[in-house]
Amino acid sequence: MKSLLEYPAEILLLVFLIVTFLQSGIDKIIDWNGNLGWLKGHFSKTPLKNMVPLLLGTVLLTEMVAGILCFIGLVQMATTGNTVMALYGAILSCLALLMLLFGQRIAKDYEGARTIAVYFIPAIFLVFLLQ
Repeated sequence: MKSLLEYPAEILLLVFLIVTFLQSGIDKIIDWNGNLGWLKGHFSKTPLKNMVPLLLGTVLLTEMVAGILCFIGLVQMATTGNTVMALYGAILSCLALLMLLFGQRIAKDYEGARTIAVYFIPAIFLVFLLQ
């Protein structure tokens, strides 16, 4: 329990990333066809239009692994104080967000890109805290 009091900011940021990525990944699994249909329309006028299913699968996998690593990191921090898995989860979270940002910029969805940037700030701050 001592570790919880030693890393309050890191733990809260990990919970933020866990909720963000596991919920997003689970939504993609549950509503794969709905997400795929929306994204095909979103990227219909971009060079990525023929790669949407592959890219959606890649983002899904990245988000789920990031959320799981953050969860494992949270448990490890709370029990042993070890921060390595939390750092890996935070880094993978940043990579997932950069993938999403790239997609939004390619689609010229600048409002969507701005939203991704808002998520990137706490994720990169967590990397900074854990390194």
